[in-house]
Amino acid sequence: MSLRDSINDGLKQSMKARDAARTSTLRLISAAIRDRDIAARGEGASAEGIADGEILALLGKMVRQRQESAKIYEEGGRLELAAKELSEITIIEDFLPRQLTAAETEAAIAAVIAATGASGIRDMGKVMAALKETYTGSMDFSTVGAAVKARLM
Repeated sequence: MSLRDSINDGLKQSMKARDAARTSTLRLISAAIRDRDIAARGEGASAEGIADGEILALLGKMVRQRQESAKIYEEGGRLELAAKELSEITIIEDFLPRQLTAAETEAAIAAVIAATGASGIRDMGKVMAALKETYTGSMDFSTVGAAVKARLM
């Protein structure tokens, strides 16, 4: 079952269960996927829409956006809005693969560096591309970039 199908099934189940918060979040996810499908069609993509890898990247972006929003709401004293953002994060993360631990991330970085034969900072793009291809949704690439850079220097 594709990621798109599992999101649609989750939406149907939440509607049947009358879970308003989950339904709302899954509708936001579906709308974001549809928007990306439409944008991809303009770029000459297939009629089926975006692939699961792009959906995973989109979900990761949605999680980061909500984390930033929750932080801003907490700083502003709007704890009820921060709690809503955090609950949306947990719903979105249900569709993301398990996040790698720090040790697993370091091992993956070392394996990709060895596999690509990267030797210097000029090879960072090649390493990051290989990591994104294999570990999309399983790693936080905002922190991985710094770790890759430190290893290649």
